[in-house]
Amino acid sequence: MGPGVSALSAEEKQAEKLRQEGNICFSKDRFQAAIDAYTAAITLCPKVPVYWTNRALCHRRRNDWTRVEEDSRKAIQLDHYSVKAHYMLGLALLQKQEYSEGVKELEKALDLGRGANPNGYMVEEIWEELAKAKYLEWEEESTQRSWELQSLKEACEGALKEKHFLYNSETEGFLDDPIVSVVSHLQQLELLGQVFQKAAEDDTPSEVPDYLCCKITLDIFRDPVITPSGVSYERAVLLDHLEKVGNFDPITREHLEPSQLVPNLAIKEAVHAYLDKHGWAYKTESN
Repeated sequence: MGPGVSALSAEEKQAEKLRQEGNICFSKDRFQAAIDAYTAAITLCPKVPVYWTNRALCHRRRNDWTRVEEDSRKAIQLDHYSVKAHYMLGLALLQKQEYSEGVKELEKALDLGRGANPNGYMVEEIWEELAKAKYLEWEEESTQRSWELQSLKEACEGALKEKHFLYNSETEGFLDDPIVSVVSHLQQLELLGQVFQKAAEDDTPSEVPDYLCCKITLDIFRDPVITPSGVSYERAVLLDHLEKVGNFDPITREHLEPSQLVPNLAIKEAVHAYLDKHGWAYKTESN
């Protein structure tokens, strides 16, 4: 959590000591004491981004989201590739209900995190928060769409019933077979129901297609990679398998090294398109 320590000046050495003190206080849930230590470190060395992200993390634990945003933005100015800074800025923006900007920051943090450590705990944590935000966004939009569709359906049904009533009133005594009119009216109502059912399909949870899911986890892909044998897996899960089980493809059993994994950009794009259309698929156990 700290910068390099080669050829440190007296101020830098003192700032590092304060950072370590802050870390100890943080681990003991003494957040104000940690904030004081990180603030003193920042006063000595204001251009070290980790001091700002450490302090932002303390503010997060105290639900002080305004200060989380301020410190995260400062850290990003100093280090645009800071995973923690983008992550916490995203969380702070979501708290302000700035959903689109918050999601963008979480997505940036996720991309950076995957590049640094694809199977690290932080990547999973960021994904969970991103999925939660996207699901809530979909849920809100879906509720609005559902209400609008239902209102439109009721209006259309009312118009058909009124048309049927007027037609029967005008042709009363002239119809050879009034049953035909009733059947035609019922068929129109049924067709109308089918149209609105089709319109609601994208917002109706169902099974995610198999080709969009990892063969190991059976969950929708987040960061798919393809092996030389042509099988796609979730990157973090496959890397964990190669490290803990052995250097072979879990399905084909062919020898496999981490360097042979290639991002499956086609599947990744297909997953993004699917999630954009079916936001319910962001649902996770923690949602």
